[in-house]
Amino acid sequence: MGERFYSDARLYDRLFPGGERAVDFYRAKADRQGGSVLELGCGTGHKLIPIASDGHPCTGLELSSDMLAEARGKADERATAVDWVQGDMRRFDLGRTFDLVLIAANSLLHLHETADLLSCLRSVRAHLAPGARFIFDVFNPDVRLLAGADGVRRPRDGLSFFDPDRGDVRVDVAETYDAAAQVTRGTWYFSTDLEPDFVVAPLELRSIYPQELPLLLSQAGLRLVERFGDWSGRPFTGDAAIQLCVCEAD
Repeated sequence: MGERFYSDARLYDRLFPGGERAVDFYRAKADRQGGSVLELGCGTGHKLIPIASDGHPCTGLELSSDMLAEARGKADERATAVDWVQGDMRRFDLGRTFDLVLIAANSLLHLHETADLLSCLRSVRAHLAPGARFIFDVFNPDVRLLAGADGVRRPRDGLSFFDPDRGDVRVDVAETYDAAAQVTRGTWYFSTDLEPDFVVAPLELRSIYPQELPLLLSQAGLRLVERFGDWSGRPFTGDAAIQLCVCEAD
């Protein structure tokens, strides 16, 4: 599940500081749906805290204690109430239902085995209130990029950043693609001029292909209602970068 990659929550936030269009999308969906919100794999609360600040009762479930501690601190700084729960999205029972369940930022792709994906989706189904929606976003696999994952270490464009404690941080990534498992296996290297490779972390993400996705959902008692190809709500096409999915109980 990439524990090493997520062990430094502040470093993670500096690596991925943006995503405001995604935040705006999920906030708008929460406002339209109304009621309570559950986010699985909530990380440091980048999306959930703004949703909670809009007045929605929010619960965030996260496996990493480091990420969860950072989320709690950020929510406290903003005087925003969120129910933070340490748990595994593969199997959980919170003893209640929600009006909206979210899995954002490719978090679902940490589940490599089909059995784990189905277990997660069935747990989501069990936590949906009548009329509730389940929304998530995952990459749309690009076979050209996957075929080019040759294991060579390269700079990752657009991901260098400034760390107040270390200075300018460079990010290199080496990836291979396991076609049988549908899993990209990567190693991420974080370096400064004074500290080369101060963090070396594996990160492995599954690919879920467009025709496979509705079948997985149906096996869990869920139905795909809408699928968008970007954060503006443009219809999904084969060349879209993401699969942004809106689902309901079947």
